Amino acid sequence: MRATVGQFSAGTDKKLNLEAVTDLVAQAAGQGADLVVLPENSMYANPDTKADISPYTEAVDGPFATAVADLARKHRLAVVAGMSETDPEGEGRANNAVIAFDREGASLGVYRKVHLYDAFGYRESDRIRPHRPSPLVLTLDGLTFGVMTCYDLRFPEMARFLVDAGAQALIVPAAWVVGPAKEDHWTTLARARAIENTAYMLASGQTGPVCTGQSLIVDPMGHTVASAGESPGVATGVLEAARVETVRVRNPSLANRRFAVTYG
Repeated sequence: MRATVGQFSAGTDKKLNLEAVTDLVAQAAGQGADLVVLPENSMYANPDTKADISPYTEAVDGPFATAVADLARKHRLAVVAGMSETDPEGEGRANNAVIAFDREGASLGVYRKVHLYDAFGYRESDRIRPHRPSPLVLTLDGLTFGVMTCYDLRFPEMARFLVDAGAQALIVPAAWVVGPAKEDHWTTLARARAIENTAYMLASGQTGPVCTGQSLIVDPMGHTVASAGESPGVATGVLEAARVETVRVRNPSLANRRFAVTYG
């Protein structure tokens, strides 16, 4: 199958964000993609860490999600994108959610972020509610994908949790904030998660000035299949289930494990 990672810089204007999403999905379709992964917070992003985002959140079947589903149906490809979800139990905090739709526009499920970015001087937990791990895995064209978000990438147990649930490829929508060594962290961690789990990695990040961009697709041996660089745009690569199987025979690190990741 052909997969695309798309990137742009989302802001506080939902209309402009949706226009960017629409353009990226069209670009992915133009490159023959069966799946496009878009960044974390594609619906709405406010760089002011003190801002109240609750008035701008939506349900996972609200206007933004409906528009994304329509794009998937129109272009006949699966779409994964991040958004801020209204949480009636969040006590004023939203959910950092990832929505996924198949090429018919039908929902494949929702992932709600587990690890919140309370690091590097930022406190995501001030306005986002953390959730218990619940694996979102989806199968498209013979490959099984597991979904996580941004800061989750720094926790190897999260990727392993998804692989244990059957994932052969990992999807990571992100808004990886710029800073000293941050771009290197992003690419290093993406490749590490692919290598240690013998899985593809599809990592889609927002672009500058707030975030690093550098969306990329990595294969199960850690080779970069495609990279989008710094500017808004897309990068497309070919994923093969046979490649995962071959690598897992050659590098049987999953089979050689002495203990499993559990959550309790």
